[in-house]
Amino acid sequence: MAFFTYIVASRRNGTLYTGSTDNLEARVHQHRNGRFGGFTARHGVAILVWYEVHGSRHAAFVRERQIKEWKRVWKLELIEKSNPEWADLSANWGLPG
Repeated sequence: MAFFTYIVASRRNGTLYTGSTDNLEARVHQHRNGRFGGFTARHGVAILVWYEVHGSRHAAFVRERQIKEWKRVWKLELIEKSNPEWADLSANWGLPG
């Protein structure tokens, strides 16, 4: 089973949220539909701009916590390195919302 650390954004250089999950597709769908309420729903954070695969839930969680401690500029650099256009990496998954 795969586990993921991910970053969703409101727009290019917009509000960012970092999380971890064992079902990235479902989690992105939840963000898009505001199912969590709170921060991500208030700020419209639903564009998947970066993710990383891990072999264990613990590894994904540790990486999430590490990134959450980073300065914003470091997070932006991480995204830009692998996704310079800030494309929605889930766009071809056929998710509603």
